[in-house]
Amino acid sequence: MNSLPALAEPSAPADTVHDELVRAGLVDGDAGRALNLARDVGRQLPLPGSGRTGERWRRLRDIAAADLTAARVLEAHADGLAILAEAADAGSDLDIAESYPLWGVFAAEGPGLRIDAEQVGDGWVLHGIKPWCSLAGRLDRALVTAHVGPTGRRLFAIDLTDRRVSVDAATGWVARGLVEVPSTSIRLTGCPARPVGAIGWYLERSGFAWGGMGVAACWLGGAVGIARTLRAAGRDREPDQLSSAHLGAVDTALFAADAVLTAAAVSVDRGEADGPAGALLAARVRSVVAGTVDAVLTRVGHALGPAPLAFDAAHARRVADLQLYVRQHHAERDDARLGAQVRELPQWW
Repeated sequence: MNSLPALAEPSAPADTVHDELVRAGLVDGDAGRALNLARDVGRQLPLPGSGRTGERWRRLRDIAAADLTAARVLEAHADGLAILAEAADAGSDLDIAESYPLWGVFAAEGPGLRIDAEQVGDGWVLHGIKPWCSLAGRLDRALVTAHVGPTGRRLFAIDLTDRRVSVDAATGWVARGLVEVPSTSIRLTGCPARPVGAIGWYLERSGFAWGGMGVAACWLGGAVGIARTLRAAGRDREPDQLSSAHLGAVDTALFAADAVLTAAAVSVDRGEADGPAGALLAARVRSVVAGTVDAVLTRVGHALGPAPLAFDAAHARRVADLQLYVRQHHAERDDARLGAQVRELPQWW
């Protein structure tokens, strides 16, 4: 069997990566420090599909292992930059220089809430309410999906500092995880917008699947951070056979999920994860990693009991952060969607 090929491009200098991880560790759950890190690091991450996808995901994974707030903010901003780059490759005339501020990507929808796009002269304006807009009041720009006509949806770039954008107060955010990364709603009243890609392009592009796997890399990093607490506990007291069994099982789960992400990155860079193949790969990768996260959370909880959750602030925050973050994977619902994809495959195992 052939081994996986090396990445086509060289990795970032070791001191650059080291500095990223030091700064990520110093974020300590603070959104302001996370935003500063994202602003500096986002443009330095290799783009997905560039030949260095594995490096991109490893750096996201390792930053998440240091601090999940840092990774959550960075990943969203970096995804926005990747979308803009992909749009430029697809022929969009959007000036990529505008990607230097902090970007959000707001594509979720909620019952009774929607954004409608209206063409006015040579431009576009947006009206309506968009839910699940993380840190909208602290970002510069955002990519938002909006309805165009009765059936189509299109991606638009907006200026979040425009007076026609109002951000709801985060009074409803009661989460105990990712406390400083609240999701609120934004209300747009005739907000000027620039289209990014054609109608349907945002969901149909290959980068949609690649971005979903980048999020999974952050989940995996969060699990690594929690697993480190388990390993360190064995140094503080004489490990028994049961604690060693938990650590061995955790190591196996992390190893398997990391191998899946590594292989997926190679597929992306080889051009084997475009279109439906990329969507299927992303569904599988996210399911594997989410299962690993659940296994690590359970194993570490069983092995260590309540003490670190009660008295270790960093560990307790990391557990709460990861439990919330990984619920972007919709468990059995996403498994059901994967099963539907598998049924349509002309060949399977």
